[in-house]
Amino acid sequence: QMADPFLYNTGDRSHYGCLGHEVQIDYLKAYVSRPSFSTDKAVIVAHDVFGWQFPDIRYIVDLIAGHGYITICPDFFKGTKPWTSTDHWADFPDWLKNHDPMKVDKEADVVLKYLKEQCGAKKIGIVGFSWGGMAVHHLMLKNPQLAAGVSHYGRIVRDSEERYSLLNPTFFIFGEKDHTISLDQIFLLEDKLKQYCKVPYKIKVYPGQVHGFAQLKPEDMKPDDKPYIEEARRDMIDWIKMFV
Repeated sequence: QMADPFLYNTGDRSHYGCLGHEVQIDYLKAYVSRPSFSTDKAVIVAHDVFGWQFPDIRYIVDLIAGHGYITICPDFFKGTKPWTSTDHWADFPDWLKNHDPMKVDKEADVVLKYLKEQCGAKKIGIVGFSWGGMAVHHLMLKNPQLAAGVSHYGRIVRDSEERYSLLNPTFFIFGEKDHTISLDQIFLLEDKLKQYCKVPYKIKVYPGQVHGFAQLKPEDMKPDDKPYIEEARRDMIDWIKMFV
């Protein structure tokens, strides 16, 4: 049986009181959080399989907003049911067929238009986690409007050279102990980017970390993991600040 590709142990997560609010943009719902001052910089957050209402993702949106960005997490699943930890793993491939992380272009365009026209955003980056990490990798190959991307443990899809011609600076974050992404795949990605990529990129593997490590809320972190999670967060923010 294939190892469970995206899912990680959600365990008992603490409650989270959000700082932002929900909006309707065209046919999409989205969660938006703003910094305390006005800015023309924005970041889109691409959620994982647990969807746009998952507390961990809202925490990340608020965290990025706190660094001075209008931050938005749209419902890339367009109102359909996200995966839940009680769903049966055997159904996952079917669910995934209807939730393809490579089919996010239209949603990205709707959100980009909203950020530019309604929020006055002039520079926009994107970060994503797991399913959303794959979406980020895809969008950084396709959408020149995204000034920078950070992909957290998006599974690496092997196919053509086109997978490596990134349009703008992209940072790939991985956990060393991720059961879904082997170190071999990461080395291959690095190799191919060296060959084909014409823009700045970075790949970093965080020691001892499993799939899903970078989106934990502080109260859900294990003491041994905390320094690596905090480092990944700082690295993510530094990358965004450098290019957005």
